[in-house]
Amino acid sequence: MTTTLRPVEPLQQHTDGTRSRRYQVCVNSRPVGEIHLGTSPALGESVARVVDLWIAEPDRRRGRGTVAALAAEEVVRGWGCTQIEIHVPASADPALRLFGTLGYTLRNRGMEKRLGTAPPELPPGSGARPMTEAEFEAWLEYESERYARSWIERGLSEAAARAKAENDHEQRLPHGLATDGMVFSVLEHEGARVGILWLALLDDEAYVFDVETDAARRGRGHGRTLMLLAERQAIEAGRPVLGLNVFAGNGPAERLYESLGYETRTHCLAKPLL
Repeated sequence: MTTTLRPVEPLQQHTDGTRSRRYQVCVNSRPVGEIHLGTSPALGESVARVVDLWIAEPDRRRGRGTVAALAAEEVVRGWGCTQIEIHVPASADPALRLFGTLGYTLRNRGMEKRLGTAPPELPPGSGARPMTEAEFEAWLEYESERYARSWIERGLSEAAARAKAENDHEQRLPHGLATDGMVFSVLEHEGARVGILWLALLDDEAYVFDVETDAARRGRGHGRTLMLLAERQAIEAGRPVLGLNVFAGNGPAERLYESLGYETRTHCLAKPLL
């Protein structure tokens, strides 16, 4: 039997610069499912993504999804893509196993925590204040470089990584420190600065975009205090859920978030296209 992909629409060019196309998954010309491919709005045209893959129940567990995913790699190579990704819900074990066997590896996880109604207290000696404009400018220069480097380490070209860093900060912080819904705080302990927090107050949740303990102050529990500060600010702003992203391999951060009760909601898996 031969499994192939049959286009069901023309190649779509979207206003955000991405492209996409839907295909039927066929076995000997018989439709058995669908796959939707696109390019990443966050990472640029060199990174493809499997938006959705569905195989009809009678044809599952026969390798149809595996062959379809491999055929998809050939399609997006033809688009000029050098990497492919997929976002998989944490509960979707069959999909995690399927893409794991195809060489996809975990790049990052989306985590979240449902918050209570009582803001947590910070440890004695710890307190927070708003970030100053001068501190913000210094942080933005440092963070832009660090953010770009983190994506270069994960397979993006330097040009694409730097473009992502610039675009993301422009979109999220159009008015800099004064951008609505963005809260920048400096954590102090016994009068000395020990770290920073960037918290976004979204419509139905809060989201930690950046949390970092100053290098000379690490290993003293300030990272946990910063996360308690994030929970406190979210609860005070009436947001019931706090979300964040953690890159694979950042063991200390993963252990911290799990110890605080954060649960994985999505896995982002990626694979280079050689």
